[in-house]
Amino acid sequence: MKFLVVGGGSGGHITPAVAVVREILEQSPRSKVEFWTDKKYYKNVVKITTELGVRWGSRAGASTRTVPYIRVRKISAGKFRRYSGWTPIQWIRNWWIVIKDLIFGNIIGFFQFVIGLHQSFWRLLPKSKRPDVIFLKGGFVGLPVGIVAKHFGIPYVIHESDAVPGLANRVLMKHAAVIATGWKEESSTNQQKPEQDQPVCNSSITQIDEIVNRGDGSPVRIFTGIPVAVEFRTVSRTQQNALKKSFGFDPERPLVVVTGGSQGAENINEAMRKILPEMLELASVGLVAGRKHYESMVELKRYEDWNRAKLQSNFRLWEFNSAMHELLGAADIVISRAGATTIAELAALEKATILVPFEALPNSHQLRNAEDFAKAGAVVMIKDSAMRADPRSLLAEVRHLIRAPKERSTLAQKLHREAAPDAAARLAVVLLQIARQSEKGGVAKPKHRVGCVTKNSIKKTATVRPTRQQKRLRKVEKQKTHIREID
Repeated sequence: MKFLVVGGGSGGHITPAVAVVREILEQSPRSKVEFWTDKKYYKNVVKITTELGVRWGSRAGASTRTVPYIRVRKISAGKFRRYSGWTPIQWIRNWWIVIKDLIFGNIIGFFQFVIGLHQSFWRLLPKSKRPDVIFLKGGFVGLPVGIVAKHFGIPYVIHESDAVPGLANRVLMKHAAVIATGWKEESSTNQQKPEQDQPVCNSSITQIDEIVNRGDGSPVRIFTGIPVAVEFRTVSRTQQNALKKSFGFDPERPLVVVTGGSQGAENINEAMRKILPEMLELASVGLVAGRKHYESMVELKRYEDWNRAKLQSNFRLWEFNSAMHELLGAADIVISRAGATTIAELAALEKATILVPFEALPNSHQLRNAEDFAKAGAVVMIKDSAMRADPRSLLAEVRHLIRAPKERSTLAQKLHREAAPDAAARLAVVLLQIARQSEKGGVAKPKHRVGCVTKNSIKKTATVRPTRQQKRLRKVEKQKTHIREID
């Protein structure tokens, strides 16, 4: 079977896609997988996947390969830049951004999109090179690929992590074979609500493997959760202390990890610059400033005191940390933006979290993500605008959580209940099922949909002997249920 995985534009679209690739190869080792990403994240894709146990590269693998080989290719894609929530005064103050991004940036983005369409068309034109199914992990990188896939009748599955779908996914949803979501319920602000006859499947993983092609013309929405790497998992107190030591921190002091993602968050960095001395009196602090903003924050290195390769202070500054699962695992409190993938990783790690959503993003998807979890009592939310107006509000929340370990534990447990450790397995099952149908000619066009499991379909297959894949997935489901009962 042949799979095409497309993701890029941000790390939040790369890491879930890689987790799904890993699961596909585990369930079907002989599958051929190709990964398309934008130029900016091409090296990141190769770097992130170095520990997958597969070979990655830009050329097709040799026929004598002894391990799975994944071909990684660049594809041009243009981002449609827009900003929301700005006041007239902000539009005037940010006139340079308006000219650079909204005018010239969007003109360049349009031509990049056209080039992406051209690349996708010629790559998918030969029938022998067409994949059986395409997995589009959101973002503008998948838009040209999805449009061409629809033209050629190649079924594709899209995954939406955020509470509010992005523009590219909203365009592609209508012709998708399956719309996989990271949320159990449709957001009230979701502009793409399911039609009356379009089911929303919140089935367990033991039901997803029974998906059948119903072919009535509209896609089905299936809750899968947000895939995260297997390294993101809960750690014991002993393991947490060991991780603190590995980064040079005192294991007896609380650790606050602050991150704005791989590129960083300027406003969070500036707030930390103002409150860092007081925060260091309360706890150890690890700040991931991000590649984009590290140079402007390097002056904080004065708080980082080393003696003979041993950290003497209780502060460390990174541009980016490739072992984020270990750094976040060591934390007692995490301060972060509210991207869906980041929240999913923190949920898997079971961490007390303070989310600082950036309201100016299109559709305010970070704000909606944070609001939903804050209403459930799973996180503390401080809006970016509130933090900028009063950075000490962030300090006050940290101080409160440090002094209230029971509340900190409750937050972490509630967030962990939202984790979906089998999300990658769920998506892999869906993709493998569609790929098998496509090989047999059962999914000739994306207008055919994959439907929810019915009592009749389960009854018909009840006497079929379960495969090793089904046994494994059912075992994961039982373990997940057992853990919940213990909690």
